[in-house]
Amino acid sequence: MIQASTLAQEDFLAQTSKITMQLRGIGKSFSGVSVLRDVTLRISGGEIHTLMGENGAGKSTLVKIISGVQGPSFGTIEIDGQEVQFSSPAEANAQGIVIMHQELSLIPDMTVAQNVMLGQEPKIGGVIVDNQALRDTARAALKKFGFSLEVDTLVRDLRVGEQQLVEVARALLMDARLLIMDEPTSALSQAEADILMEVVRDLAQQGVAIVYISHRMDEVFEISDRVTVLRDGDLIGTTLAADATPQDLVQMMVGRSVEIKPQERRVPASADAVLSVRGLSAEAGGRKVLQDVSFDLHRGEVLGIGGLLGAGRTELLETIFGARGDTFTGQIDLHGQPVRFTTPSDAVRHGLALITEDRKGNGLLLDRSIADNVILPLLPLRSRFGLLSRAERDAQAQDAITRLRVAATGVDHVVGRLSGGNQQKVVLGKWLATAPSVLLLDEPTRGIDIGAKDEIYDLIGELADQGISVLFASSEIPEFLAVCDRMIVLCDGHVAGELTRADMSVDAIKDLSMQFDQA
Repeated sequence: MIQASTLAQEDFLAQTSKITMQLRGIGKSFSGVSVLRDVTLRISGGEIHTLMGENGAGKSTLVKIISGVQGPSFGTIEIDGQEVQFSSPAEANAQGIVIMHQELSLIPDMTVAQNVMLGQEPKIGGVIVDNQALRDTARAALKKFGFSLEVDTLVRDLRVGEQQLVEVARALLMDARLLIMDEPTSALSQAEADILMEVVRDLAQQGVAIVYISHRMDEVFEISDRVTVLRDGDLIGTTLAADATPQDLVQMMVGRSVEIKPQERRVPASADAVLSVRGLSAEAGGRKVLQDVSFDLHRGEVLGIGGLLGAGRTELLETIFGARGDTFTGQIDLHGQPVRFTTPSDAVRHGLALITEDRKGNGLLLDRSIADNVILPLLPLRSRFGLLSRAERDAQAQDAITRLRVAATGVDHVVGRLSGGNQQKVVLGKWLATAPSVLLLDEPTRGIDIGAKDEIYDLIGELADQGISVLFASSEIPEFLAVCDRMIVLCDGHVAGELTRADMSVDAIKDLSMQFDQA
């Protein structure tokens, strides 16, 4: 166990703190099963305290207890020296405790402004919502935090990364004394994440206590004052970030050393193009989201698609897959033959598969079993009258569980009860069951821990070695260095440039991402 603190730091926090929370012996059990045990922890205002651990380590349970979503089975919570008991999130909010969940809690059919101001609407005479003041306040808040979003846009029309910015803005407006941020940058590009980092630092300097949950190791060391690690419901230790290394934290999280190495594969230069895109352009909401995009994807190649939030990464994958209908110009060739998919089912029948960035929103049926999820894309391909036999259903699911090493009790395990990493494996498993020749991956490791990421990176390499061609879109630059053979970088819908594996670096990718069109 690593324990560290300094008197100087404690003195500073005491002078600036808006709140001090002390957890003593916190534990939680469900139906006699212990998921959190004897967690004792101090959280101080003016400090960015990062909470780390693999999926299923107990992080979510702990923050639900802190924020009043659940009560502890054991232990006590003190705020500023006084013991408190929360029976609801509203009671925690009243103490200045605000949580920003990783899973978005926005209302899709309301505007950006209405979501940002939800529960804080300005009213005329205390009764009627002042819509103009609501819009003006939301617009000013977004501008203050450096977020460029149109306040009248419906949230359902936003991409996941843009929705994440709305969630962040709403939480930041609540004047928290203690702000819990659960993977706030998981859908953001590096540039948007950098903006958020500045906002978080500013809040800490104002005395706000920040509990920050992240799987991004570079982010943890950039922003954290202290880091606490949980594993399998136990508190493993707390350390000053300055006194630890990434290897230390990984060892604490997984109990072993995990080193992510670049895939050592080479795609022959003479390999035939499986997928060719020429002059692809598309619009959405009156805005050009893709402009004259061209590239080739070879057999067994992992081609990265980089760029900032809104650069066109998701739009490119969805257009190729037919998820945006017949709304594009340009040419797409598959195995040397022109194709024009207008529905995802067309693409699936031709050997394409798309893993979307929002696995819980449109990638999985969370209340159904692994088997029910795995067979979904197979129904129009291999079933009679939309049905598969129970034996075939179970065989396909078991194959996915075995092939992807899903930690589950069996094919009937409910997907919503799996960890994030295992849920993502189920998404991959259901599409691999269709035997695709081209795999489109949109943020395939979003919100999962380092151990699960390592497994998915290995799986992508194995699939490429088997001859599957992969388009890999991500907002995390280190991922390109870990898994891609080559990459293109988008900027405002254009191809800003192409990088070979030898040319790929953090600086090179950032530079291309920010080359805005001057025409």
